[in-house]
Amino acid sequence: MPGLDIGVVLPSMSMPRELPGDVVAAARHAEDLGFESVWAVDQLIAGTGTPLIDSTVVLAAAAGATTRVRLGFGAMILPLHPVVWVAKQIASLQHVSDGRIIFGVGAGGDRHELSWAAAGVPRRERGRRTDAALRVLPGLIAGEAVKLEAGGPAIRLAPPATVPPILVGGMSDAAITRAAEYGDGWFAMATAGLTGPAARLAELAAARGRPVPEVTAAMTVAMLGDPALPDEDALVRRLTDVDGMFGIPAEFARQAVVIGSPEDIAERLAEAAANGAARVVVTFAGGDWHRQAELLAEAAGRLSTD
Repeated sequence: MPGLDIGVVLPSMSMPRELPGDVVAAARHAEDLGFESVWAVDQLIAGTGTPLIDSTVVLAAAAGATTRVRLGFGAMILPLHPVVWVAKQIASLQHVSDGRIIFGVGAGGDRHELSWAAAGVPRRERGRRTDAALRVLPGLIAGEAVKLEAGGPAIRLAPPATVPPILVGGMSDAAITRAAEYGDGWFAMATAGLTGPAARLAELAAARGRPVPEVTAAMTVAMLGDPALPDEDALVRRLTDVDGMFGIPAEFARQAVVIGSPEDIAERLAEAAANGAARVVVTFAGGDWHRQAELLAEAAGRLSTD
């Protein structure tokens, strides 16, 4: 799919009282359809307990089931994880996947309150903990001797691995600054309104003498042409369910999802590219995951021939 890389979020999360989908079959299907990457959502307790398979397990399973498609965290909530274990898991995934990991990271949001309590992490410390982790993660993954705290022992993990691209997620000023400081990429939570933040990102990166991070943008779609897709009102209820997968405030729900035909979605993908996105990661709002992926592949095919 030339011009714009397109990834899809695997069905590792489900609505309450349902089970997550078959992530192995989904990863194979995504690879067969030609997508650049597959992605896993990361959280400890999503919302009030939405079913969710651990992101590292999902990507390990996908790695074993595929040979080409890249494997992305979208995004790992760094403050919830001990940094040394994160480094060990990422290095291990790099080995078993032959270096296909895209390491999306974030500081986390306010919706998943139970995660902070369960992990014993004060939510007010999430930014500081994220920055501290990003300072040491590349060295730990690469097998270098790293001191986690002044006066402490040097830690060296083995075997070393190639450090994957690190994408820092979030739309806040703090997140954009963090992406400029530590990121190979910026994971924007939208495809619209990227121009201003992207310009700020470039300015901050230049001030630090760093390359401008590449932009990956998130998009939620509902592809028409899938008999299993709920109608628009049902989709909105699904998106706004406080106990569900999305928990989007009602006033933002209709603008948070793009509903349309492959031709319509191709236009939105082209707009994202025009706004500076090098990659778009797509979440399906509902319907049959495999059919939605096929329709998205059709949209991507239209994009590449325009």
